[in-house]
Amino acid sequence: MAQQSPNISENQPVIRQLDDAAINRIAAGEVVERPASAVKELVENALDAGARRIDIAYADGGKTLIRIRDDGCGMAPDDLPLALSRHATSKIDGSDLLDIHTFGFRGEALPSLGAVGRLQITSRAKGHPAAEIAVAGGVTGAVKPAALTGGTIVELRDLFYATPARLKFMRSDRAEAQAITDVVKRLAMAEPFVGFTLRDVSGGGEGRVSFRAEPESGDLFGALHGRLARVLGGEFAENALRIDATREGLHLKGYAALPTYSRGSAVAQYLFVNGRPVKDKLLVGALRGAYFDFLSRDRHPAAALFIDCDPHLVDVNVHPAKSEVRFRDPGLARGLIVSALRHALAEAGHRASTTVAGATLGAFRPEPTGAPGRVYQMDRPSSGARQAAYAAQAPAPSPGFAELSGAYSARVEPVVEPLAEAEEGARTEDLPLGAARAQVHENYIIAQTGDGMVIVDQHAAHERLVYERLKRQMAENGVAAQALLIPEIVELSEGDCARLLSVAEPLQQLGLTLEPFGGGAVAVRETPAILGEVDARAMVLDILDELDDQGDSQLVQARIEAILSRVACHGSIRSGRRMRADEMNALLREMEATPHSGQCNHGRPTYVELKLADIERLFGRT
Repeated sequence: MAQQSPNISENQPVIRQLDDAAINRIAAGEVVERPASAVKELVENALDAGARRIDIAYADGGKTLIRIRDDGCGMAPDDLPLALSRHATSKIDGSDLLDIHTFGFRGEALPSLGAVGRLQITSRAKGHPAAEIAVAGGVTGAVKPAALTGGTIVELRDLFYATPARLKFMRSDRAEAQAITDVVKRLAMAEPFVGFTLRDVSGGGEGRVSFRAEPESGDLFGALHGRLARVLGGEFAENALRIDATREGLHLKGYAALPTYSRGSAVAQYLFVNGRPVKDKLLVGALRGAYFDFLSRDRHPAAALFIDCDPHLVDVNVHPAKSEVRFRDPGLARGLIVSALRHALAEAGHRASTTVAGATLGAFRPEPTGAPGRVYQMDRPSSGARQAAYAAQAPAPSPGFAELSGAYSARVEPVVEPLAEAEEGARTEDLPLGAARAQVHENYIIAQTGDGMVIVDQHAAHERLVYERLKRQMAENGVAAQALLIPEIVELSEGDCARLLSVAEPLQQLGLTLEPFGGGAVAVRETPAILGEVDARAMVLDILDELDDQGDSQLVQARIEAILSRVACHGSIRSGRRMRADEMNALLREMEATPHSGQCNHGRPTYVELKLADIERLFGRT
């Protein structure tokens, strides 16, 4: 027997107007998902108020306390009740919802927080006395005098106490604290000239500072570089490339890391639009597309990119949390990111990340053999004691040794060497990858530079060089297309057909020719010849899936370049082949002149550079 739906009643349903408390609790579910969401809204309010320093404190992962203190413009006593009203804001006048220059503009954050927690605001504007107001569970109290020199303090206690069901969906204190830290770091990257302090006061008192970023100085790129070094670490700053490009009203700036400084997940990708941190599939797909030829599928690039444009070119009012945006011309934003990053990567030439050398030096260090013990300061030999010990271990003087010691060198050279070759070798050492000195295990080239040494994987390096040469030839001559004797007809929906035909021109440049065939069908008339026999229908469906997921498709180009990569692999110098000195030096010179030669086709480094100071440290010579 069929049961009656619980949503169907025999009585006529009655339409009711919800009260303000219920409306605010519903809105809070959209705006405030967790404590980190509350921190984001309150810190953005402080930034909109012109704050130069912001102090954030939380307890128990933000569940019991969130306190934001800023030195912004503050609010007058008469404005405090209005600030707790829905859709009341000083940031827009409502005449143009696209002309938005601030983080907040909806006027929902404070009333939503007051509906689900205990909220207290203390503020003082210039020329006005300080005042405070409190709201708990949607019930607003009276404005009272307070003591404050300037700025605003917002204190939120017992988040979601008015909606206990939401508390069951909260994660552990540690996870919520990590989410708060991530939000603060993203906002700190967006505002390098503002100081941020984040502290955990779960134990009471001043608490423990978990993150601090002092205001940066200098020009925009200098300040941004310093802030990224503070937030993402010095290694990212050392291996990041400066990005600065403009196209049709969009300005892209920021820093992107070298391919050899990649991560195992997308945790180090930060994207901003008009200073607002966003998580947008279009921009993430563009970032992945810029690196797809340099990284394997299990590696992800690291970058912090900022797009600035006229507010009318982007809609930030897509979601109440304002974490998603919609560009008027999505292809323009994607093309700007891809072209700017690839240009910067090409200009980097053969450069590889410094972490490669660090990992190599770490691998050289022997594992401790004895039981670990504490070494006290009095047990450490002084510099003079070490020198005396080295002198005691020197070879005893013998006849003829004194005469040889002045001209002795650790450098091994042939006894007889033509003068021209010696001068050429000295000049070659001053080049970035130095002069080839030896080949070990028929696979690794040892080169000497002016201040260290370079170890080159000859197969990986030559594979990249051949690959780049093949890509240049394909770009110059185009991709040869193979006409199908009988065109493949693929039935699609009208929407999918229109989406596919919108990218027909770039696909044709890659050798895949598509034509409309009436209704929702498309005809595949040509396929790239280099791919051989392909399943045209499966390829078209895969392209559609990629368009739905990323907004663009690199499938055909990726398959073509995968073929080129395999050709380059088979056509490059194999491991185990002995190379002459002139061949090794020619390989080094070509690496210096070829973009992207610092990593192989799979994103692994092709060479390791070790500085002489690091090598001497391994042997205790410093």
